[in-house]
Amino acid sequence: MMLIRLIWESIRFAWQALESNLTRTILSLLGVTVGIFSIIAVFTLVDSLERNIKNSLSFLGSNVVRVDRFPFAAGGSQEYPWWRYFRRPPATFAEYEFLADRLKNAEAVTLSANARATVRQASNSYERANLQGIEVPHNEVYDIPIARGRYFTALEVSASRTVAIIGVKIADALFPNQESIGKTFKIKGLKFTVVGILEEEGEGLFDAPSKDESILLPFGAFTKLYYVGKNGIEPTIAAKGFDNDPGLIALENEMAGLLRAKRGLKPSEEDNFALNQSEFIQNAIGSIFSVISIAGWVIGGFSILIGGFGIANIMFVSVKERTSIIGIQKSLGAKNYFILFQFLFESTFLSLIGGLSGLALVYAGTFIPLGSLELILSLKNILLGIGLSSVIGMVAGIVPASIAAGLDPVEAIRAS
Repeated sequence: MMLIRLIWESIRFAWQALESNLTRTILSLLGVTVGIFSIIAVFTLVDSLERNIKNSLSFLGSNVVRVDRFPFAAGGSQEYPWWRYFRRPPATFAEYEFLADRLKNAEAVTLSANARATVRQASNSYERANLQGIEVPHNEVYDIPIARGRYFTALEVSASRTVAIIGVKIADALFPNQESIGKTFKIKGLKFTVVGILEEEGEGLFDAPSKDESILLPFGAFTKLYYVGKNGIEPTIAAKGFDNDPGLIALENEMAGLLRAKRGLKPSEEDNFALNQSEFIQNAIGSIFSVISIAGWVIGGFSILIGGFGIANIMFVSVKERTSIIGIQKSLGAKNYFILFQFLFESTFLSLIGGLSGLALVYAGTFIPLGSLELILSLKNILLGIGLSSVIGMVAGIVPASIAAGLDPVEAIRAS
């Protein structure tokens, strides 16, 4: 009951402070409002941008190790000249089969190759569609959400059947206002039958391969259209590691050993391949946004500091205006902690008003269209804004509250 009474009286006094001098209070709370708005707006923008970027890079998969010629983190020209990377041999189908048969630390291994092509159906066409030839385990390594239809069967892939899974943009362009499952279209004169439609992905921030304009083909059918291998399209081998393999160290070591054996490298020879983890790019992006977040704290910190001074100013004035009331409360038996908490709750409540106003401005900003970037005010940032404004209110009110609690009741009553 005492806590409820303290909170109620604090809210009442805070509201009276707002009503008694509305302009002064609003100007004082403006610092907290601007500070919370600055910090939460930066965090909301950073979180939304990071989420959109990582979604745009979702085609890299998670817990995936790729076999490439170039490492994601290539050294400088003095450490490793670029021309030595180009001299490395590309991955082959034989190496894929070798790894798929022998890897023990991988859930699945796949092989894929990519190309761009114009696809046609009667008078309809779609230019620069992203073609991807894949093996059966591809959906175990990467996420392939099927909206309608089905995935490839093992027989279709092994027999190099001319079947395809297409994105929604391809489906809408080739088969407008009609069901595309079971229909046929042509790629470089070769007829393919649609067996599945991918879920709609939407626009990304980068010119990354989008599922909406992608066409998945069995790897063998892809090789009927394009030459895959040295001096042609280079395929990529990818293996998905187990969740209990932190850092995918076991998988990388096993892949490196098997590839060295397959390529006949001597112990004294260096690797002529690169093993790249999909998380490398995402971690690098996370590091960049961490620096941006620190900048957001610095920018908003000065505004919040000014807001704290504004709250403290209100509380000093409030203590002076209610000195006689404090004396009466003490003469009637009010304890020092009651007076202390009363003013602390009041300063916290005032600061919360400023913080909630800042959050409201951020929320209003999420409705501003920014192209493919979708701004979302997360619960984490809302709680951060509320918590931060509460702390600012308590810190700004501790000195005025202590002064009020330490007043002598007789002298306080005499004050006018």
